[in-house]
Amino acid sequence: MMSEAEFFDILRQGLWVSVVISTPILLTALAVGLLVGLFQALTSIQEMTLTFVPKVAAMLAVFWVSMTFMTRTLTSFWTDGIVPLVVGG
Repeated sequence: MMSEAEFFDILRQGLWVSVVISTPILLTALAVGLLVGLFQALTSIQEMTLTFVPKVAAMLAVFWVSMTFMTRTLTSFWTDGIVPLVVGG
């Protein structure tokens, strides 16, 4: 049986992995949102699709580029942390 400390340690590691995996996409959305917002403020164009389409396109591009990093990080978390607990316990 897993102790309470082990459970919370695995939970903490899982949350940290989710933060690390989501950081590239979230930073891209933030940067593109700021640039588009600045462009809209400078040109007085207030079109909703102007904010949505570039963000989605940039996030898809970053997701495509960082997909191997995300897969490796998640796979190593499962093989190093979760699988030994399942097999050993």
